[in-house]
Amino acid sequence: MTAQARPARPFRSRPSGRGRSTPEAAHVRQMKICRFHPQMQRHSMRFDVTVTPAAPTITYTDVRMPDPSLLDPKLDVVFKRLFAEAPDLLADLINAVRSDEPPIVELQILNPQIAPEELSGKFIVLDILARDIDGQMFNIEMQTRVHAGWSSRSLYYLARTLGRQLQAGESYTEVQPVVGIHLMDFDLFEESQACWAFELRDRRYPEVRLDRRLQLYLIELPKADRLRSQARGALADWIAYFKHWQEEAIMQRIDRPAIRKARERLQTLSGEDLVRHQAFVRERALHDEVTEKAESRAQGRAEGKIEGQTNFLRRQLQARFGPLPAAIERHLQTATESELAVWAERVLFAERLEQVFEG
Repeated sequence: MTAQARPARPFRSRPSGRGRSTPEAAHVRQMKICRFHPQMQRHSMRFDVTVTPAAPTITYTDVRMPDPSLLDPKLDVVFKRLFAEAPDLLADLINAVRSDEPPIVELQILNPQIAPEELSGKFIVLDILARDIDGQMFNIEMQTRVHAGWSSRSLYYLARTLGRQLQAGESYTEVQPVVGIHLMDFDLFEESQACWAFELRDRRYPEVRLDRRLQLYLIELPKADRLRSQARGALADWIAYFKHWQEEAIMQRIDRPAIRKARERLQTLSGEDLVRHQAFVRERALHDEVTEKAESRAQGRAEGKIEGQTNFLRRQLQARFGPLPAAIERHLQTATESELAVWAERVLFAERLEQVFEG
């Protein structure tokens, strides 16, 4: 942004603790303040103060900073509100991913609503199901975390969408293609490729395609952002939007109308109390999911550790005292880690089996 300058008040030297300032000295100071744009864009205003005896000036530089008040378009509830309520944006995104296919002109959103239980539900992904004027079905998802059985889940839901098209007595020739588009905020594969398109093809002769009624497109957003040469044009713009939506300098370089509209819609959605509440509930559910997984893993490790200690103590007891009575086996099965540690010490010195468990 072009800097603006204006004359400052006359220079006045002030004594300091280590001597006096002289009129010949020049002082350059920088100060920063923050203000909020009416449309919720956060700015940082930098003042460069140059003080000289002749013509002191103050230079203002407007530096736009990341806006913490904007919602993250990668959060699935925000993603769905952003695109399900603007089919033209969704069509532009689909066309960007499938740039080698005939463009989608019009879309009908088949699941525009978000149920309360979907917001608070764990281990689910809010998706968008749409149909174009030719009957093609599209399932679009934004995924921020990888699940166990992720690939099986993706194929299952695509196949289910394919299988639900026909009613009793209808011909298989009426089945329309089902296209899955999954935007992933994580790296799924180790290969240096970020944009994938899967179809039913022969392994030995991949140019031979069995059918196109089941397609799955995967975009690894972090990798695609790193390997920018793999995505060009509209797709590169959308990837930049999802990865740098808070960085004004990058966003200003994108002149695609759909991206501009997406930014405007995100600002509008971020200012709505209902959407912010939905985002809060959804983020809380995702945090609960991560916490639950971590606790399950920790519990599994703890149970595995106790099981190992129990088996080791059992072998020690059997080696010294022979087969163990059923009552002792019950003690071992219900023992805590601290109890097992005490018994493991006693077994080294006990003369009778009962002495191990006394006290």
